[in-house]
Amino acid sequence: MKDEELLSALKGFKDEIIEAFDQRIGIAEESFQHRLDLVVEGQQMLAEKMDRMEGRMDGVETRLDRVEVRIDAVESNLNRKIDAVESNLNKRIDGVESSLGAKIDAVAADLAAHRADTEAHHGVYRVKEG
Repeated sequence: MKDEELLSALKGFKDEIIEAFDQRIGIAEESFQHRLDLVVEGQQMLAEKMDRMEGRMDGVETRLDRVEVRIDAVESNLNRKIDAVESNLNKRIDGVESSLGAKIDAVAADLAAHRADTEAHHGVYRVKEG
């Protein structure tokens, strides 16, 4: 009978080991499933945040496009103003050149007349060159 009792005890011990192993596997499975659920939840949160960020980035891109249009308008306006100032300065410089040219011609004519007058009075006034 001892063999039968030993076999019965071993069978009971085997069943206890299988039951304990199944229980541990169940606990590990639940723990793994819980961790997997946490990972999935984290991934969903990240996906939602990325979707929100994508929307915000679209808004930023739209704003940058508007800023670029404004900068282009300012640049165009500035170029027109610079061209107008340049044109105005060129006209004024041309006027000054013309006026100075006329004045220089008048001074040259006066100087030539004065020299001719001085040379006409040969004995009183004498122009020396050099």
